[in-house]
Amino acid sequence: MTTLDHLPAPPRGATGHARSARSLPQRVWRGRPEDPRWARPAFLGMLLAITAAYLWNLSASGYANSFYSAAAQAGSQSWKAFFFGSLDSANAITVDKPPATLWPMALSVRVFGLGSWAILFPQVLMGVATAGVLYASVRRRFSAAAGLITMAVFALTPVAALMFRFNNPDALLALLMTVTVYCVLRAMEDGRTKWLVWAGVAVGLAFLSKTLQAFLILPPLAVLYAVFAPVSVRRRFGQLGLSALSMLVAGGWWVAIVELWPASSRPYIGGSQNNSFLELTFGYNGLGRINGDETGSVGGGGGPGGGAGGQWGETGIGRMFNSEIGSQISWLLPAALILLVAGVWLTWRAKRTDPVRAAFLAWGSSLLMTAGVFSFMAGIFHQYYTVALVPYIAALIGMGVSVLWEERSRWWAGAALALTVAVTAWWAYVLLGRTPDYLPWLRTTVLAAGLLGAVGLLLAARLGRQLALAAVGLGFAASLAGPVAYTLNTLNTGHQGSIVTAGPSAGGMGGFGGGGRGGPGGGMRPPTGNQQGAGTGMGMPPTGGQQGQPQPGTSQQGQQQGRQQGGQQGQQPGGMPGMPGAGERFRGAGGRGGGGGMGGLLNGASVDAAAKKLLTANADDYTWSAAAIGSQNAASYQLATGDPVMAIGGFNGSDPSPTLSQFKKYVEDGRVHYFISSGEGGEGGGGGMGGMGGSSGTSSKISTWVEANFKKVTAGSATFYDLTRPETKSGD
Repeated sequence: MTTLDHLPAPPRGATGHARSARSLPQRVWRGRPEDPRWARPAFLGMLLAITAAYLWNLSASGYANSFYSAAAQAGSQSWKAFFFGSLDSANAITVDKPPATLWPMALSVRVFGLGSWAILFPQVLMGVATAGVLYASVRRRFSAAAGLITMAVFALTPVAALMFRFNNPDALLALLMTVTVYCVLRAMEDGRTKWLVWAGVAVGLAFLSKTLQAFLILPPLAVLYAVFAPVSVRRRFGQLGLSALSMLVAGGWWVAIVELWPASSRPYIGGSQNNSFLELTFGYNGLGRINGDETGSVGGGGGPGGGAGGQWGETGIGRMFNSEIGSQISWLLPAALILLVAGVWLTWRAKRTDPVRAAFLAWGSSLLMTAGVFSFMAGIFHQYYTVALVPYIAALIGMGVSVLWEERSRWWAGAALALTVAVTAWWAYVLLGRTPDYLPWLRTTVLAAGLLGAVGLLLAARLGRQLALAAVGLGFAASLAGPVAYTLNTLNTGHQGSIVTAGPSAGGMGGFGGGGRGGPGGGMRPPTGNQQGAGTGMGMPPTGGQQGQPQPGTSQQGQQQGRQQGGQQGQQPGGMPGMPGAGERFRGAGGRGGGGGMGGLLNGASVDAAAKKLLTANADDYTWSAAAIGSQNAASYQLATGDPVMAIGGFNGSDPSPTLSQFKKYVEDGRVHYFISSGEGGEGGGGGMGGMGGSSGTSSKISTWVEANFKKVTAGSATFYDLTRPETKSGD
């Protein structure tokens, strides 16, 4: 057994003089004095390559998830909307998440104007930053090659290529979770308090991105520091207390302001039933995600511990590998688990404070804790949530390969590497078999190359250096070929709406809806183009009302790709990935103008030139140019017109805001111009299914009242009610 004491340690004060003797450009380009000359240029080159890859074809996704894009637009127009995370600049209702993830987008739109790049470029930067933090963390205790492998695995995981180019909260969350682990490991080197404080700050900010998901890795990291930190027990617990305090301050200041702010002068908290962010946090976005008891949700998953199927897919220990989730994240998950076991085994007899073992335990426990919760949570779950696992998997693979290669002279180290490659190649063979029409030749090639590389690694101690390196290269190529193929497919495809998946569809449902209450947070729908005055079916604003023109931020190439690849991606207009005709099941609720599955709940409406002209006429005379049931639908019209559109009932129309009496007051005061019809199978603009609350819900009551009392107006394919023109008959 080895303690791995021979592995390179990070430079400390002894290298300070050497560092100070160099100019800043030299330090940036050369890196550490003890690094090989190629290390820093390779790192910078890798960052540049990731940036270029993630920027490729970025505008094909248009506004991506219009729910969050509309909120970013609102934040760019109103500082109040910016602070609260309102969906519209008139501050009717917020998104159903805290606003931290919206702030970078809103600032970008404020500076550069509304467009696809302004919305999505901040997400790309978060991906590049995450790769850099991973390298910095792994490189401190392992080789530069280990850091580069970590970066490559991270960037080439399909779900990472998807979500760091998409405007959901998960990109910022993954970055901040990576920073948290980095800071904890820095604190464990010499017990410095400041690093634990910074870890607490990172978790607090992550809470302001996606609430309680930020806390998943806290228990294992706290235990790790309490047991293995190189300071006294009393000091360890004192430092953990300070870290908790910093977390509370970093994440709690915004919550305190919102809870103390008079409800009458702030927007309604979207996703809650009682206009309370705390209720949203600990109910729907908290325990509701675990037990499936989510008020207002469109359905729960299988019961905990079960494997029973539900609206959000089967739960159980195999969830991360099933037909819905596997191709997103699991390509290298078996390898990460094998290397975690190998790393802990290798360092088992090391001293208590051994930093190499601490690194394996930190990244490994974060992976196991997060994957375990994801596997058994019965509430809303989507494939793209698994992006949170990518940094942990990448770090474990970079570190594990490094330590086993250092020990390759021992037969069991070569055997562990061989097993890792063989299992990875076999699993890639299985995953590629789920999309048999996509690169059919790759499946057998990966398996054959992987098994050949595994044999070479098994005999690495007996082979010469050149043959051993060739075996490593072959094994590495075989292990990454599958995820690379799916990642390239992801980079070349536009993704829009409320269900997004990476790579070619495996035909799984994966649930519908997104990060909140049945939906915002993720969906995949390639641009369809040429739809009612150039609408993409996702509420992309038409350009000058010319039919057939590409949308702002949606390239002609991107639209063509969407049309060509729609079948390959398993998409149907308005439908769910891998569910042919699923959109038709809900078509009656949205109407032809809806364009989105479930009557605009998932994908919003297609806004044509005539509808845009109608809504923008005299829009400045009203607080809201229109009101629509459901946030996605409202967001589509808001992005198309640039004017505030009220989302009645929040994301899926089930929030009790505004009440019927409040809405009547808005209409009486002349603050809302039009009501967008929910269609009911006709030419409606797509509503939120009339409100998930059914006929007794607030949304349905408002819709019924409007339809009975105001004149109907048709513009293009959409139907509106002019709230300034009552019908001759009266009544409620």
